[in-house]
Amino acid sequence: MPSDAKKRDAQRKKDARNKKIQQIPSTKKATNGTTNGQPLDREMTEEEKLCAKLEEEARISAEARSCTGSLAVHPRSRDVKIANFSITFFGSELLQDTMLELNCGRRYGLIGLNGCGKSSLLAVLGGREVPIPPHIDIFHLTREIPASSKSALQCVMEVDEERIKLEKLAEELAMSDEDDAQEQLIDIYERLDDMSADQAEAKAARILHGLGFDKAMQQKQAKDFSGGWRMRIALARALFVKPHLLLLDEPTNHLDLDACVWLEEELKTYKRILVLISHSQDFLNGVCTNIIHLTGKRLKYYTGNYEAFVRTRMELLENQMKQYNWEQDQIAHMKNYIARFGHGSAKLARQAQSKEKTLAKMVAQGLTEKVTDDKVLNFYFPSCGKVPPPVIMVQNVNFRYNDETPWIYKNLEFGIDLDTRLALVGPNGAGKSTLLKLLYGDLVPTSGMIRKNSHLRIARYHQHLHELLDLDASPLEYMMRAFPDVKEKEEMRKIIGRYGLTGRQQVCPIRQLSDGQRCRVVFAWLAWQVPHLLLLDEPTNHLDMETIDALADAINDFDGGMVLVSHDFRLINQVAEEIWVCEKETVTKWKGGILTYKDHLKSKIVSENEKKAKAAK
Repeated sequence: MPSDAKKRDAQRKKDARNKKIQQIPSTKKATNGTTNGQPLDREMTEEEKLCAKLEEEARISAEARSCTGSLAVHPRSRDVKIANFSITFFGSELLQDTMLELNCGRRYGLIGLNGCGKSSLLAVLGGREVPIPPHIDIFHLTREIPASSKSALQCVMEVDEERIKLEKLAEELAMSDEDDAQEQLIDIYERLDDMSADQAEAKAARILHGLGFDKAMQQKQAKDFSGGWRMRIALARALFVKPHLLLLDEPTNHLDLDACVWLEEELKTYKRILVLISHSQDFLNGVCTNIIHLTGKRLKYYTGNYEAFVRTRMELLENQMKQYNWEQDQIAHMKNYIARFGHGSAKLARQAQSKEKTLAKMVAQGLTEKVTDDKVLNFYFPSCGKVPPPVIMVQNVNFRYNDETPWIYKNLEFGIDLDTRLALVGPNGAGKSTLLKLLYGDLVPTSGMIRKNSHLRIARYHQHLHELLDLDASPLEYMMRAFPDVKEKEEMRKIIGRYGLTGRQQVCPIRQLSDGQRCRVVFAWLAWQVPHLLLLDEPTNHLDMETIDALADAINDFDGGMVLVSHDFRLINQVAEEIWVCEKETVTKWKGGILTYKDHLKSKIVSENEKKAKAAK
């Protein structure tokens, strides 16, 4: 039977959840050309429909989420500390009475398996669903900026309104008699200096340039950019305003390798509080001073970057296993002694009673938990069979989107076979995703020809596939509809289980799955088409590190071909045998591996910064 304390705790969480749901304003789903109650004088575009769908999904998620926690630091502190922190999502407990502690000046990498609650944790902080002092301003990067008529540069600079709030707060603190008001005042003045008006435009332009916007693009209207580029503008706004608490959920998802390297260099100097979710070990190593591991509904803290976390955790688990084995040996010995001599002579009985007390004391103080291995995930691409080479021939291909746009490719000549293992790299706009679309057949060459073997099966993964899933269907229902030849549900459950979705995850609505779990549904769907050639456009977005490693193993075991576009240096290093650079209307083979290419990008950034520094003198 649950104790009274547990009953009270459960009721407290239930009350908090109900209160949270009551506080959320009702927003009707976008239908019949209206969104959020505002009628449109035209039919919504596909992008607007997708945005409305995402907004509705976010509203449902907010209603399904509840949390409890209490402020555990002085209200004027520059740190964030929440005690007895719990989060529930769709009735499942993600965090249970743990401690959240974020110290000013630290850059935290938040890691954990897909579906453990990382994004929900950021959403709770970003929405101030737990007590966070009002002087701590928060920027939670959740989605792209709206498609407005403002230029990219204007969209970034308009965040300058934050200055007004800070100036008002500075006035209040100047009048305050509290001991720590002076320290906060100094911090605010530093931030006001960072946002100085005379340098605002140059600062905004520098950030946009680092994220891939040239001068012409900075003047383009936001509505003329794709969703991915508008997400970059939103990221630029966050970097421009430099909030006290910056929350970034997979910020590299919409970036190319050049921008990833620039962002890593930019964030490693962040002086306030940064909480970052990323699947890229390379990125976490470059940016983070600390790691928060969300596991077993608890937050565990480690000093150092991701590599330091791995070393420290291995040592801790090894020591934990030794302690657990020692305790179990002691318990077994004492129980055996008590059983043998508990009813013996008076002397032996007293010794048995003493050991019984020792055993009870050990249990009361808390025994060491057994070390449980993380579930090993195994992705799988079925054997595709042989197709005689060449499976694809690209012959004198030229391509541009229309007569008004510049050429993206000229005179492309190459072949792809089933043993092809290559990664496409290069700056934004160079045509990496465009080339995948040409190979797949979504785009047709302006001139020239792409010849494919008539028996060739191609599967193309792109980063928006998971957004097109039927959110009301379960993964099992979705896959049964997609592959009607699989008649038995148990057989389909085994197929889905290969991609890390088990038990309830297979039968609950897809909307209740995390983005990473939804991506696993997509991979199961793609793999079961039994392709000869995989075209993978940013396949690691939303996946955790264990899943990425499983994907890498599956690609290496796959007997077909692969062409990859990714910002994940580690995945490229694991699976690509060749690096092709898309640049200057052509494709050239890089002489070296992906790590030498990263060094090349870093040296280019350093060189550009040195030139700008000299020009400013």
